[in-house]
Amino acid sequence: MVDGLAFPDARLLVFSKAPVPGQVKTRLMPVLGAEGCARLQRRLVSRTLETAVSGSLCPVELWCTDGADPFLRECADHYGISIHQQGDGDLGARMFRALQYGLQRARYAVLLGTDCPAATSGDLADALAALGAGRDVVLGPVEDGGYWLIGGRRIDRHLFDAMPWGSERIMALTRARLRDLQWRWEELPLSWDLDRPEDLCRWDDGASATGCGHRSTGKK
Repeated sequence: MVDGLAFPDARLLVFSKAPVPGQVKTRLMPVLGAEGCARLQRRLVSRTLETAVSGSLCPVELWCTDGADPFLRECADHYGISIHQQGDGDLGARMFRALQYGLQRARYAVLLGTDCPAATSGDLADALAALGAGRDVVLGPVEDGGYWLIGGRRIDRHLFDAMPWGSERIMALTRARLRDLQWRWEELPLSWDLDRPEDLCRWDDGASATGCGHRSTGKK
């Protein structure tokens, strides 16, 4: 451990949208309303950043859609982390760009979203340890067929180009493309995203405020 960090030559890249009402957690708007979704997004961002920094794993960066957003800048200041702009393009282009930049400054980099409140610092440590042990890529699968985390010692556009983001096919396609590349990868245990009304009651934090109970509806 160097400078108090378990993985000093790595980077954790937290990907987040600005908590703008009407632009975040839109599938939850029938339950929470636009303002409620924005409040939920702020809580998820705060929780994810707290998880990322609490383990003293490696430098943490906040990659956001609007680097001027007051809440996100306050978060970066509060946690003492750098803030970066995701830039243009679809989700895949933005993720590739962030990971590529991370790997220019570190031996390996892990990118995670803010929609997985079940994530722990232990999960992040396991992801970094897998890369440190020589895996090319690490993934954090979720029940809806996507992933909440992707990291690598190297990265390739093939993993991100022309992907049907938001569909249940993402994890399966990513595995297939990793096989195409003949890369070795490791997967964290299956987790879940907080995206749908039925997910609200799975998260303890602020459950009553988010409408809980008032819903309308491996190694390779």
